[in-house]
Amino acid sequence: MKIVTIHEAKTHLSRLIQEALSGEEIVIAKGSKSLVKLIPLECAKESRVSGTLPGLLLHMADDFDAPLEDFSEYMS
Repeated sequence: MKIVTIHEAKTHLSRLIQEALSGEEIVIAKGSKSLVKLIPLECAKESRVSGTLPGLLLHMADDFDAPLEDFSEYMS
């Protein structure tokens, strides 16, 4: 658990948010009295992984990344 002052929390909020998202427990205190705890929301913890939704990609042609004939004059 990491305890920071209100001033430090205001100064380094972005870094503290990243630490909380990484699993660090952050407590913000005023003097010696702990006031609040910075924790990530459950929905913020989930990271998206490409290709994990079954049935989303129905078909991809073998030449999907081949140059289009209509644009051949622009590509030279």
